[in-house]
Amino acid sequence: MTSDLLAAYDEQLRREGEIGRADDVREHGPLLWAVFDHGGFVTYRDLGGAEGDAVDSLVEATVAHFRDDTDVASFEWKTRGHDLPADLGERLEAHGLVPEPRETVMVGEAALLAVDVEVPPGVVVRRIEPGPGAAADVARMLEAQESVFGTGRGPSVDSSLAELEAGSSELWIAEVDGRVVSGGRLTPVVGTAFAGIWGGSTLPELRGRGIYRALVAARARSALERGIRLIHSDCTDMSRPILERSGLVAVTTTTPYVWTR
Repeated sequence: MTSDLLAAYDEQLRREGEIGRADDVREHGPLLWAVFDHGGFVTYRDLGGAEGDAVDSLVEATVAHFRDDTDVASFEWKTRGHDLPADLGERLEAHGLVPEPRETVMVGEAALLAVDVEVPPGVVVRRIEPGPGAAADVARMLEAQESVFGTGRGPSVDSSLAELEAGSSELWIAEVDGRVVSGGRLTPVVGTAFAGIWGGSTLPELRGRGIYRALVAARARSALERGIRLIHSDCTDMSRPILERSGLVAVTTTTPYVWTR
């Protein structure tokens, strides 16, 4: 089962599956270079057997492209644990890219996540709907996420609102007395059986109370209503046990390598 899920992940979610909302995309050998409003991104299904100097050439060309041909402040080369060559990370670092914490790629059936979850009194889980209050809701959600993740490379309020209004992502929040304490996205991947769940950044003082699980369950139910069968997520060591208990499977790991101007 794990090998089938990994094959589906590689086939459906890499390359075009990762950059459907990019502002600009260029192809270079096995790589796709994408530019979003929050920075650059490198995706590929595999490196076509490239090793040694050939890998160095791909990395050098990528750095030169984002440095000289774009105005992005940074770009991310997202590696996976099963990628070859095995020394790819070392070669990226040698060209000035810095690794961020490794996360686990989880994949599984949406139906396994769509369960009833009891949350403490006063916690409200809801979907942000387009309308007059959406901008304020999105701003509060992103502020909460940035306070937890702190990368500074997340989407902007404007781009998030554009996704919301276009229907390309659903934005969900959990509130306590009007304060956003957790938030996350459900992002269907057009042309695939997948949707991604991103975020779930519960504030530290409110963890361990079922809020993250409730936010996941709400998004999974919505995915099923859309006819989506599979869920994927890059998760931290904190959220991985919750998703595993729900039946999702760890198929690989992912480590972002980031170049900053």
